[in-house]
Amino acid sequence: MNPPRPPNAQFERPSPSRFPRLRALLALPRRVWAFFTEPPQERPLDQALEEAIRHPDALWEHLNALRRHLFRAVVVYLTVAFAMLAAVPYLLEFLAQPIGGVQALQAIEVTEPIGVSMRVALLAAFVVTLPYLYLELYAFVAPGLYPRTRVLGLFLMPLVLSLFVAGMVFAYRFFLPVALPFLLNFMGIPTVPRPASYIRFVTTLLFWTGLAFEYPLVIFVVARMGWVRARTLWKQWRLAIVVIAVLAAVITPTVDPLNMLLVMAPLTGLYFIGAVLATIAQRNRD
Repeated sequence: MNPPRPPNAQFERPSPSRFPRLRALLALPRRVWAFFTEPPQERPLDQALEEAIRHPDALWEHLNALRRHLFRAVVVYLTVAFAMLAAVPYLLEFLAQPIGGVQALQAIEVTEPIGVSMRVALLAAFVVTLPYLYLELYAFVAPGLYPRTRVLGLFLMPLVLSLFVAGMVFAYRFFLPVALPFLLNFMGIPTVPRPASYIRFVTTLLFWTGLAFEYPLVIFVVARMGWVRARTLWKQWRLAIVVIAVLAAVITPTVDPLNMLLVMAPLTGLYFIGAVLATIAQRNRD
């Protein structure tokens, strides 16, 4: 026989401990505050390596966390890429404007338009999902950062997207109009480009130029972490010019020195901007 219930039992409020989701929701502000205020656990490198060898389970926990972040990033990226297939005709027309439109391209293979569409969709999906990809990377490395660096890393997300888009805009507006006439009329031989070769050329150029524009931000972050010194960047600027010239020769698909200089100029400016940002980051770190 069940014991009698008290008269006010039906008015008893449920305890938050009975509802895990409610308890997690109530604890969310405290967890966010702790995330941005609690310092990381500091240990010497030799001690950390020794502990990882003795207790490999801790290392597997980090690898599993990295696997979860990568899995979510890949799923979101592929989902957005599939959705961007609907916008491929408009994006393809936009990318083909420097050459005179899509009608200036001529496909010679049956499956060529499919490969072109996938390539355009993948590049567009990377641009759209770049903030989310950055957040996944940030969520993985943030527990090992200092509180001020965590806050700074969160506010750097719009700058990451802005620099990447700025690099793509530079390649599209300034580099393509100069490089394409030289490539299409080299040696006086008329050229009818294929969609696969043209889109491969354009998307590769846009992607790597966008990544190159992330250089100042990367230098600022590594200088903030103490991995590079601003004095070294200022001292080795001549060597950096040589390396930039080699990179410009690799990125530039033509042998025209004008196009090479067109790529070297912004890369050189980005190097010195990165040196200035490294100086600021080093002062704050000191």
